[in-house]
Parts: sequence; C-alpha cells; structure tokens
Amino acid sequence: MALVNYEQDGQVVTLTLNRPEKLNAFSDELVGALGDALHRFDTDETAHIAILCGTGRAFSSGADVQQRQLRSREEFLKLGGPQGRGTHSSDLLTKAVNWKPVIAAAHGYVLGLSVGIVLECDLIVAEEGTRFQITETSRGLGAGKYWALMHYRGGGAFTMEAALTGRFFTAEEAFRANLINRVAPKGEYLKVARGLAGEVLKNPPLSVRSTVRMRRYYMDRLSREVMFMGAPEKLYLSEDFGEAARAFAEKRKPIAFKGR
Repeated sequence: MALVNYEQDGQVVTLTLNRPEKLNAFSDELVGALGDALHRFDTDETAHIAILCGTGRAFSSGADVQQRQLRSREEFLKLGGPQGRGTHSSDLLTKAVNWKPVIAAAHGYVLGLSVGIVLECDLIVAEEGTRFQITETSRGLGAGKYWALMHYRGGGAFTMEAALTGRFFTAEEAFRANLINRVAPKGEYLKVARGLAGEVLKNPPLSVRSTVRMRRYYMDRLSREVMFMGAPEKLYLSEDFGEAARAFAEKRKPIAFKGR
C-alpha cells in the first residue's frame, strides 16, 4: 500500500496521505514518501498545481510519537532532533525546482507537525469544524516555528495565544485570524480546493511559480531563523519532553513538569 497516493486529473495532482490506521501520523517513512511525491509533481511538465489532503478521519495527527519522539537519547544526539536522517518536514516545500503551487485541503484534525506542513502550503482550504492544535507546546518542545509560520500569514495576537496555550482551534477561528483561505462545507473540502486550483490555473504558470518562489523564500527564511535560535536549547533532551512523550504513548496524564 502506498503511503501517499498520487492522482492526476489534467493539470491538477492530488496527493493523499494514506496511513489512515494511524490518522496519517508522520513517520520518517511518510515524510520521505511525501517528499518523493512532491518531487514527482514538481518535475512533471504536465502538472501545474497540487492538492495535499489526507484519507480517513483526519488530515494528520502530526508526528508519529512512537517512532519520532520515543527515540533514545543517543539517537536524538546523533540525529539532532526527533526527525530521522533526511526526513525533516521543513524541507518538503522549500527544496523545489519549479516552485509550483500546493493547496492544503484539510479535514478532521491537523495536529503538531502537520500544522507546519499545512501552513507551509501556498493556499489552505479546511472543512468546517476542522480542529487544529500546536501539540509541541504540551509535549515540551518549542512552538517557535509554528508561531513564525502563523505570524508570517498575519495571524496577529491569535498566533501567540495558539502557540502558548496549545489549545485546539477550529477552521473558522483560523479563517478569522487570516491563517487559511477558505472554509469548506462538510464533505466539500476537496471540491472547494479544486475550484481554487482552477482559479490559479487561469494564469500563466511561470508568473504563478515566480510568486510561489518568492513567498516560500521569505517564509523559509523566517522559520529557519526561529529554528536556528531554538536549536541550542535541545528541548528534545529535557526531562519534561520525555515525560510528555511517554504519557501520550501510555494514554495517561503526564506527571507534574519540572522545568528541566
């Protein structure tokens, strides 16, 4: 079974995360498969725009905690963080060759790491009632990258609230905060995304790609500056992070955090 389904209809490619039994949680393998699918789209001369969505009950529940957040201390030190070698999600949309636009079409849940992937897409459609959450806050990891991506989209005061509280927020709240482009009726998020793709396709492709390239460059520069500032903290080695990850995996409340 493919981890990412690749379908093309004319100039539009639909990339579907296909790990529904895990709510499309991003393992190293899924990040790699999505990277391969995006590269295939990027280098196909007949494809001009992509829609990224998820199968099953959610777009994605975020990082695969069992694999990426329960690694040994030695693995964390060797890899420089929870991600596997060569599977950093921040590289998915910033290592393009042809800079074609990607629309995120989200539904159900968009949690943790997948919030970043959605925000990095060029346009965002979310089904009404979709629930977003920056889970890094409660897991003992810094939410600086997510703050940067939301700030870049013009999220204002809402950006800091979402990053510091780690609370759920809905597609409707995200739309009011200027974080997403469209709220779609139930069951119509792909239809709305395809309609938006059609509007983009009316324009000359090279001018579209030039705009995408400029946007992604400045977005990437801001988010990487934030990640660079936070990297020396190595929060993934803290006791609080370890306890939060174990508590999530064991489906229990974490023991009181110690600030170390």
